[in-house]
This record gives sequence, C-alpha cells and structure tokens, in this order.
Amino acid sequence: MNLIKVGYITNTHGIKGDIKIYPLTEYPDRFEEDVDFYIDEKIRVNITKVRYNRGLVYVSLKGYDNINQVLGFKDKYIYVKEEDAVALPEDNYFISDLVGMEVVDRGKVVGHVEEVLLNSTNDIYRCVAKDGREFMIPAVKAFIKEIDVKNKKLHVELIEGML
Repeated sequence: MNLIKVGYITNTHGIKGDIKIYPLTEYPDRFEEDVDFYIDEKIRVNITKVRYNRGLVYVSLKGYDNINQVLGFKDKYIYVKEEDAVALPEDNYFISDLVGMEVVDRGKVVGHVEEVLLNSTNDIYRCVAKDGREFMIPAVKAFIKEIDVKNKKLHVELIEGML
C-alpha cells in the first residue's frame, strides 16, 4: 500500500484526545474527507471533527477520546492512501514525491532533495550535495528544468554559487 504524507502531528490538544496537525498539503480541507488516515504508516484512524487555527489543523479521531490514547502520536506523520490523494494540477507535485529525488545538474548527479520548504512566493528545495553540504534551489522554471517522478530525478540548471 502506497501512502502519501499529508501532515505532521505537532502535539495533543486538550484532554479529550484531539491532536494538532501541521498540514503538509496545500489543501488542508482534505482532513474533512471521509477517508482512512494512517498515523506512522501503521495505525488506521478516522477523523470525526476538524477545525483550523493559525495554520494548524485540530482533529478529533474516532475511538480516541482521552489524551493518554494520543500522546504517542506526537511527532509522527499522518498519511492517506495514494488512491485517496487529491488530484493535482499540472506542474504540481506531492512533497513525498520530491523528497529523496536525485538532483541532476546538466546530466551529473550532484545530490538529493532532503526537504521541501513551503514559501508564500515559491517553494524551496533544501538539498544535500554528495559531500554533505546543503544547498537550496528555488522551485522556479529558471532552475528546475524537469521533474521526473517515475525515475525520482530532479533535473536542474544551477548557477555558480548555488552548490
């Protein structure tokens, strides 16, 4: 079963078993969908109540009504099945597809994507070079030439000083 990461559980909320989720999706209302969610890729849960505050999603889980039942969920990721994923517009990608991609600059592998940083103007790919140094690539057409999800390759044209 292929899963897509849609959020990071930052903490519990209150004593009735609610959790706080930092959404890793541009569609936070997806937590209102009637689909199975998975915590830490293993525990299947259903969301019964959703509310939003300051960029976080607060949810109640079916069958979890006590803080002690959800304490172990803190610092875990929450996923959906790939078939339950939101259909993306053209030239949009799931963060989970991008993380781990090889970064290929003019045919030469120079590193891999470690993290996608969401920014108000454009996303930024935080990458790690083969020698361990970090470098950033703005997700704009000037640098990103092709994203090959199937082969896990990010083809780029970096300028001097980026790497």
